[in-house]
Amino acid sequence: MSQEFLDAERALLGKEARTSDVVISTALIPGKPAPLLILEDAVRDMAPGSVIVDLAAEMGGNVETTKKGQITKTHGVTHIGLTDLPSRMPAHASTLYANNISGFLFSLGTDDHFHINLEDEVTRGAVVLKAGELLWPPPPPPSMAPAQAAAKPTAVKAEPPNPFNETLKDAFLYSTGLASLIGLGIASPNPAFTTMTTTLALAGVVGYHTVWGVVPALHSPLMSVTNAVSGITAVGGLLLMGGGYVPETPVQWLASTAALISFVNVFGGFMVTQRMLDMFKRPGDPPEYGYLYAIPAAALMGGYITTAMQGYPEVHQMAYLAASLCCVGALAGLSSQATARKGNYLGMIGVAGGIAATLGALTPSAEVLAQMLGVAGVGGLIGGTIAKKIEITDLPQLVAGFHSLVGMAAVLTCLATYMHDFPAMAMDPTAATLKTSLFLGTYIGGITFTGSLVAYGKLQGSLSSAPLLLPGRHAINAGLLAGSLGCGGALLAFPEAPGLPLLSAAAVLSGIQGLTLTAAIGGADMPVVITVLNSYSGWALCAEGFMLNNSLMTIVGALIGSSGAILSYIMCKAMNRSLPNVILGGYGVTSGGTARPAGATHTELNVDSVADLIYRASNIIITPGYGLCVAKAQYPIAELVELLKSAGKKVRFAIHPVAGRMPGQLNVLLAEAGVPYDDVYEMEEINEEFPETDLVLVIGANDTVNSAAEDDPNSPIAGMPVLKVWKSNQVVVMKRSMGVGYAAVDNPIFYNPNTAMLLGDAKKTCDALLERVKHLAA
Repeated sequence: MSQEFLDAERALLGKEARTSDVVISTALIPGKPAPLLILEDAVRDMAPGSVIVDLAAEMGGNVETTKKGQITKTHGVTHIGLTDLPSRMPAHASTLYANNISGFLFSLGTDDHFHINLEDEVTRGAVVLKAGELLWPPPPPPSMAPAQAAAKPTAVKAEPPNPFNETLKDAFLYSTGLASLIGLGIASPNPAFTTMTTTLALAGVVGYHTVWGVVPALHSPLMSVTNAVSGITAVGGLLLMGGGYVPETPVQWLASTAALISFVNVFGGFMVTQRMLDMFKRPGDPPEYGYLYAIPAAALMGGYITTAMQGYPEVHQMAYLAASLCCVGALAGLSSQATARKGNYLGMIGVAGGIAATLGALTPSAEVLAQMLGVAGVGGLIGGTIAKKIEITDLPQLVAGFHSLVGMAAVLTCLATYMHDFPAMAMDPTAATLKTSLFLGTYIGGITFTGSLVAYGKLQGSLSSAPLLLPGRHAINAGLLAGSLGCGGALLAFPEAPGLPLLSAAAVLSGIQGLTLTAAIGGADMPVVITVLNSYSGWALCAEGFMLNNSLMTIVGALIGSSGAILSYIMCKAMNRSLPNVILGGYGVTSGGTARPAGATHTELNVDSVADLIYRASNIIITPGYGLCVAKAQYPIAELVELLKSAGKKVRFAIHPVAGRMPGQLNVLLAEAGVPYDDVYEMEEINEEFPETDLVLVIGANDTVNSAAEDDPNSPIAGMPVLKVWKSNQVVVMKRSMGVGYAAVDNPIFYNPNTAMLLGDAKKTCDALLERVKHLAA
């Protein structure tokens, strides 16, 4: 045989040895040394604990590292090179038989006493005579009934819905809604209120259908872009600004501050959104020419300025409409990756157009205009700096922080508006409507401001993520709500009395309520908290729109409110929780479920063993969780996936809706690391593919892959949609410890025969796996 043939043979056998746990070699050539088939390099790459039995050791061995006549351990692999195995066989067989007989004899008694237990099947079968009595043959052993499996808890079968009752419920619901609209018509103080209510209703319907069209992978950009357009609160501040180059009255100072923090939101929100969307670009994607959207921006601005200067009175409202439609387009663009960046540009055009229309309607003096531009510039500088420096892993904190700015801007604008309009309220027949809007804006803004600050602290780690369960917290929150409503009622009941103290008290009480509500919510529920606060900020903006009779603020507020409400519904459904249960800090939560079976054990593997599993598998799914975000392990995982795909393996990611700390966070983190969005699948898209999967890597996830959600109707997470990773051939769970997840429920899959645990820091473990797989691939 040629040397080329021998080299190819050794390469083939070495490849097989690297993926084997036991190697038995028998190749011999009569009268010649045994052929050398497996080299030391292949042995070095075998999994620790593997065994080589070299039956050709007497003639030199087929394995380079075998030592004749010895049992050795090289590179963590045990080598059996014994040359007298045939002669050892009888001794081993005799020893085995002798051990069995000795054990039986010792069981019959001690040195000086025999204890013949005829109840013992083995003893009874060996006794022929006892005290002269013939006991042979022994009775047949009793038939063994098949072991019955432990009864599984059964869920109570739900009764099928009654079509009549369902239809009747819908009929009552629609009747209530339609009657309420008629009631609003009776209570409407003027046509402006009716028009604004119509605008709100239609905008809410548009927002509802638009947000449902946003793909889950873009939920994080959705929240970011709604942060940006919520900066329309700047309009409320601009309408009340005055003085000269600097504000001169308390009202003007409040308005200037509200505008400043609103512009932080505008610039910061759009820049962060653009950063995220750029991460989703793939190397082969066609070029984009975003700068061309300056053309429609110039058309809107130029057309508005030209017509406004010519004195057309209705052009201001049409500019507001154009800006509003662009903001709708910002959300609609997120329905696909192809149009997402277009949506962000439309949002920029919409907010810029709305601000320009506000300035055009105000026609401020040169000094006040300079003040407004200065406020916008400072706010933009602050927001832009934050957007550039923020790490994507800190995105939930950023969103929570921006929500707090929207809430504060709403409170400041409402207080400033009351101070500005109070002298004329006594003679205004629509003062009650204005005061109601002022109260709602203040109340919702106060909760949004402080609640967002607490959420920021919990996400940032400045505050403990554990829920702060104050004694009687529900009574406290009810009292704070009653106090705030009392302030609002007094504001309406005593029209001639100064209402600023009442409005300020409502702001303080709502702020405290925001603190107590959010502090009682644990870190695991922060995704829902963020989306709820997002919704709050939108409704606060709607209240401002009614207060200032501004259709732009009302439309944008309805879009944001709908967005937050829908995302909150999606998050709660993904956790099988109700919104009140989350917001009230687990009110009425019951614990239960099957505990870990006594004596259940788990299997632990080391990095080398898991790398070997990865190297052998052809079809792999990676299921990341919040642990991946915390450890920032997305970079080695992305490199590992690229390496595996280049080797011809099928690798995908499976994302649960509540993985991470805000909707869509893991999609953005993977995109940041360079994972193409084509390889990332939502739970509904991939759940049925686990049975055909060779290996699932669960990284930093727990509750989202817990089989108790499906198998145990008494579990606290029963009914929660989960990723069915346990149906795959092999599961490797990578987490810090065997501890429970945020739901505080044992995960049965940890103890399944097809599950192994790889414990440790996710980043260090993924780095080690990457290096080991690289070595195997080489």
